[in-house]
Amino acid sequence: MRIAYLDCFSGISGDMFLGALIDAGVPAQHFEETVRALNIDAQLEISRVSRSGIGATKVDVLVHGEKELPRETYWEQQSHRNHHTHEHSHDGGTKPRHVAGSDHDYEPAPLHKHAHGRGLQEIKQIISQAKLNDRTKTTAIAIFESLGAAEAKIHNITVEAIHFHEVGAVDAMADIVCAAAGTEALSLDEIICSPLNVGGGTVECAHGTFPVPAPATLELLKGAPLYSSGLNFELVTPTGAAIVKTLATRFGSFPNLKVEKIGYGAGTRDFPGHANVARLTVGESQTAEGVSHEMITILEANVDDLNPQVFGYVADRLLEQGALDTFGIPVQMKKGRPGMLLTVLCRPEDSAKLTHLIFSETTTLGVRRRDEEREVLQRTWQTVQTPWGDARIKIASMNGSVTNYAPEYEDCREIAAKNDIPLKTVMQEAVQEYLRVLAGNAERNR
Repeated sequence: MRIAYLDCFSGISGDMFLGALIDAGVPAQHFEETVRALNIDAQLEISRVSRSGIGATKVDVLVHGEKELPRETYWEQQSHRNHHTHEHSHDGGTKPRHVAGSDHDYEPAPLHKHAHGRGLQEIKQIISQAKLNDRTKTTAIAIFESLGAAEAKIHNITVEAIHFHEVGAVDAMADIVCAAAGTEALSLDEIICSPLNVGGGTVECAHGTFPVPAPATLELLKGAPLYSSGLNFELVTPTGAAIVKTLATRFGSFPNLKVEKIGYGAGTRDFPGHANVARLTVGESQTAEGVSHEMITILEANVDDLNPQVFGYVADRLLEQGALDTFGIPVQMKKGRPGMLLTVLCRPEDSAKLTHLIFSETTTLGVRRRDEEREVLQRTWQTVQTPWGDARIKIASMNGSVTNYAPEYEDCREIAAKNDIPLKTVMQEAVQEYLRVLAGNAERNR
């Protein structure tokens, strides 16, 4: 399985992602041909730069022969689509909008005087009609749709009522379509993304000043792990967030990977002591076939003055409310007091309600939380016939071979109670029947 790990320790933007793809082995010519296929009067300027001592590839989109405005995305409401999209200066060029703390903070060049917005439908039509393969077009349109949906929600309008500035649309199309084409060129089965460093400070948007991350960026990254290293600059742009949201299958730590290629994509600024790059690591997964990855949340609480009878009740309640597993370990607390360490494994989205349950049902004053990645064996069920009724066998596999099997407790418990026989007898008979079936299948396949 071919995996790429996207490390966003300095955020992510469209041009940083393209630079990382090129640095990781996607031919620059492939991106140049992709942009030409869109027929939107855009070109790529590709160069090697240094960011805090790290060599990286820098990609700039030239629109009408000039570089883009500071921010990658400016959306307009439908009511403004027939107005000029930029304030004009006295020399006939544009009055630049300064983006405080943006990673794309440079002076824009003069643009055409009569630039109008492009609607999402028009952008999708341009992509659909381009001479590109269907998978690239489908992925690119999905990224644009996620970006449009976020902007529509923020501005409380429909997706059809929002528009890109003409130049912003061209820049975003180049970034997004090349991102789709580049990931396909690397033949990736999965992209895993690190937690994202969003930066800090404020940013000037079309409707005023907002704290970083910008509203659309934050909307796009709901559910993703975010943090700020303290840099007062916008490190994650809306286009970068839309690319991550669409292409990344999950967020987590560095995977078990045999590294083949490493790419660094540069941002515009060069921060002293901080490499302003995105890193893309590509390689083959070292995880066995049939083993899946997932992020779980672990909740822990020390309990030292709770009636032991209540502890069992709490464990049952936690499982009823969605906990994946829960258990207690005897511990020695301060001043020699005996206590229990309550541990709960759960899905991240269930952590809040389970934390509330722990506070409500136990005497603890604090609950610790951490997110971890776990590997899970593929599991299937097979029903076997015992003399007293049907019972399921849970079967775990790896690399096509059975590694573990066990009778389902609840099935065997119900049979034992109904027939007034020992539970262990039912479980032993269920296992023996499973093994007989397994042996019979092997004999027939000879």
